[in-house]
Amino acid sequence: MTPLVLGLAGTALSPQETALFRAADPAGYILFARNCADPDQLRALTASLRDLAGRDVAILIDQEGGRVARLGPPHWPVFPAARVFAERYQVAPITAITAARANARALAVLLRDLGINVDCLPLLDVGQPETHAIIGDRSYGDSPMQVAALGKAALDGLRDGGVCGVIKHIPGHGRAAADSHLELPVVSATRAELETDFAPFSALRAAPMAMTAHVLYLALDAENCASTSPTIIADIIRGDIGFDGLLLSDDIGMAALGGTMVARAQSVLAAGCDIALHCSGDFVQMAALADAVGEMSDTGAARLDRALAWADAAAGGDVAALTAQRDQLLAA
Repeated sequence: MTPLVLGLAGTALSPQETALFRAADPAGYILFARNCADPDQLRALTASLRDLAGRDVAILIDQEGGRVARLGPPHWPVFPAARVFAERYQVAPITAITAARANARALAVLLRDLGINVDCLPLLDVGQPETHAIIGDRSYGDSPMQVAALGKAALDGLRDGGVCGVIKHIPGHGRAAADSHLELPVVSATRAELETDFAPFSALRAAPMAMTAHVLYLALDAENCASTSPTIIADIIRGDIGFDGLLLSDDIGMAALGGTMVARAQSVLAAGCDIALHCSGDFVQMAALADAVGEMSDTGAARLDRALAWADAAAGGDVAALTAQRDQLLAA
């Protein structure tokens, strides 16, 4: 098994992709709107990925709600952005927490029915005055305690519904004033100031998976962004924060990273990420990555096994009932 999570080009596997994925045996796949036409098609696609692997494979999606939603009308319902729960928390914290958990459980039930077993949620980035709009309403607020409380509710809700959650973007993207899809954000906050950003991740350090931030923190490692920094991964993420789950890089195709795609993957893996995430579905790039990265480490494979076993196998629920409960709580 290779330490890669790969994207796909379309709504069904091409013969080329089938051959590559069979040979490469990636740790998982990530889906985008380009891969999701309707429920029947999506169930067939996820089943084909599992059949190809011959095992339960990680199938990821970014289904946060709000503007980050790969599934939407007419086939799937709209889910609210994190800010909706953050605003409710200001008035009624317990109600907001209950609503966030019901919302995430509904998401998980919907995803699990489609064959998707990992949702890249919750986002634990603490909002700051300088926070770039790429985070914006995706954040659960500007208080570490509030972000941790609502993030835990979302993580618990995903587990209730049978799906694995991913805390992101560790150790914190909230102070970034640039979009890492387009450039490398540089954060000049002191180590003491950054403790605020670490706090929600530390509170949820028992999460099964985490995704790194392509952010350069001058006080932590002035040369390497978190995703490519052995110091940040070993001393901060694994050390001070205490996260011991499966660590994914953010998308190595983002412009925050430099060099070839192979060099980027090798860099995040050498730094201590368990898996390099490559989202575009570009076949030539994926083939080069599969040839270059080698086998997944035993430690990484064990973390992946634990993560896939984390969600409640007997979980479930009714999407309509859960979203009705959420809406009632948000309106109360």
